[in-house]
Amino acid sequence: MCGIAGIIYRGRTGDVGRDMARMLQSMRHRGPDSTGYALYGEPNELTVMRFTLADPTQHRDFDFTERLERNRREVEARLAKLGASVDRVQGESEYAYRATFRYDGELKPLADFVEDVPGAEVLSLGRSLEIVKDLGDARSVAEQYRLDGFRGTHAIGHVRMATESDVDIAGAHPYWAYPFSDVAVVHNGQLTNYHQWRRRLERMGHRFQSECDSEIIAVYIAQRMSDGLSLETAMKQSLDDLDGVFTYLVVTSDQLGVAKDEMAAKPLVLYEADDLVALASEEVAIRAVLNREIDTYDPYEREVLVWSR
Repeated sequence: MCGIAGIIYRGRTGDVGRDMARMLQSMRHRGPDSTGYALYGEPNELTVMRFTLADPTQHRDFDFTERLERNRREVEARLAKLGASVDRVQGESEYAYRATFRYDGELKPLADFVEDVPGAEVLSLGRSLEIVKDLGDARSVAEQYRLDGFRGTHAIGHVRMATESDVDIAGAHPYWAYPFSDVAVVHNGQLTNYHQWRRRLERMGHRFQSECDSEIIAVYIAQRMSDGLSLETAMKQSLDDLDGVFTYLVVTSDQLGVAKDEMAAKPLVLYEADDLVALASEEVAIRAVLNREIDTYDPYEREVLVWSR
């Protein structure tokens, strides 16, 4: 089932946290188990890292809070040890955190060093990308992380109905394209050559946090772009390399793209105007953020579309 959505404002910023929450909440029937957001603010000189130190389903023993605080301090110490000038590490929930810091080094050793802290999982790293995901529907997650106040340029999101894995944050979408900055993906469908591509990418030095197809697509696209391809070309190549039935949305620091496989069986509708582009699994999600009459259309088989800010 599941549902995906994306929005990009043209030449402006907007209440992207609020709008994405409305879009996703309108599709609650497609997946109430967990909700995820990949939100983009205006890039600045600070690197933003979203990470967790526990899962909401984890058993709380007598020293749970003390242990998390100890591990939070260890994350901050490790950032400093790698040369990052830490601006702030703030708790977003009992187990989720947002760190901002100045850092000019490579992201992979930083992410690896942080994830060596017990229970730590880096959800996103970049100058503009922030991934927020948790259990519950879109409204409850948006309220928990105060996303109504998040202004930005574009976003994608996902509502999940767990069918093949546990209900936890690790199984929630979107996925950051570790270790590439500011690239994330959501998708609806299934890759039939998942294991083949996972082995290929692992041989190239990539590691994965989950068993989810979306993470494979994210790393695949980011790797192709690091090889010199444009986002659009990388996406078109993915339609030849990735087998299955799928529709996916990918975001970078300044672009939003959508791709459909050759059967185009997974639903997606699109609305395009001078001031914004919005797309989702169902038209009701687009109407949730627009108070005017709209015309939408469905992308074709093997179609790739990319929009820039």
